[in-house]
Amino acid sequence: MQAYRFVGWGKTPELLDVPVPRPGPGEVLLRVAGAGACHSDLHLQDFPAGALPYDLPFTLGHENSGWVEEMGSGVARLAKGDAVLVYGPWGCGTCRPCRMGWENYCERSAELRNAGGGLGRDGGMAPYMLVPDARWLVPLPSSLDPRTAAPLADAGLTPYHAVKRALPGLPGGSTAVVIGAGGLGQMGVQLLRVLSGARVVALDTSEAKLVTARELGADEALRPGDDAVKRVKELTRGEGAEVVIDFVGSDQTLALAAKLARRMGQITVVGIAGGTLPVSFFAVPQECAIATTYWGTLPELSEVVALAAMKRVRLETEVFTLERAPEAYQRMREGKLRGRAVIVPNG
Repeated sequence: MQAYRFVGWGKTPELLDVPVPRPGPGEVLLRVAGAGACHSDLHLQDFPAGALPYDLPFTLGHENSGWVEEMGSGVARLAKGDAVLVYGPWGCGTCRPCRMGWENYCERSAELRNAGGGLGRDGGMAPYMLVPDARWLVPLPSSLDPRTAAPLADAGLTPYHAVKRALPGLPGGSTAVVIGAGGLGQMGVQLLRVLSGARVVALDTSEAKLVTARELGADEALRPGDDAVKRVKELTRGEGAEVVIDFVGSDQTLALAAKLARRMGQITVVGIAGGTLPVSFFAVPQECAIATTYWGTLPELSEVVALAAMKRVRLETEVFTLERAPEAYQRMREGKLRGRAVIVPNG
């Protein structure tokens, strides 16, 4: 079968022939329905050699959905043809965070030398994908198309975790700012609308993405800059936003987040654009908490699926065949995707 493979640091991924894997004990082979293309895959291509402890090459695709094709011995509660979503961060399963469902913060992640399928292990940009443990499979209800549901595994789960942890700081009438209205930011806008009583302000340099943010429920959609800071201050009686979630993470957006946040507020950094935020007594508002997040928990992924099944949130997707995967990433790099690109290896 053909697979879209990450072959080397600083190199463009390639379509290569690889054998169809066979499941061993406890493993599950999926016929891939969809594999989301993520901006972090572009960062992978740009990282220098050795930046991450991954063994190369491997098949890209860490937002994956599919149908159960074959099961190894010991796998229960699954049947051939079941539609499932794949939880992305694969932990050891035995450390304390893993036992609590927080495999995204596995204590042995460095030792395991991979973050999951599509990140150090073979992912879903191929007709078949091997999942090493059935616990990472979340059932998909019939109301969701498995092909376009794939991005829920990251573009749904990552903002869900960031928003959920922010909810105690968002009482009714508060203000939340989303920086970056791409795939993750669009989901962040919807989740803030569904889960909180906060006013939602979206910021992006793209007018098309600002239009989408308004359609998805943003109360205000603004271009970043001093005018946006002024407007947020007007909306909050000069105080600033209780919560700022930065889905970009550049020097510019982090500096903007510090100007937008209020005292005793919180800034959550989700984007991995490589920026830094200097922290000193006068650099950020007093008692403003700053945190980074990584993906979300396994139980939270089930919650995201439930919200999507109830049509409380939706993902903007564009579908590409496996042969068009390079085109999907090029359009992503150029900022020309409306939402999330999904690679459909099986047509």
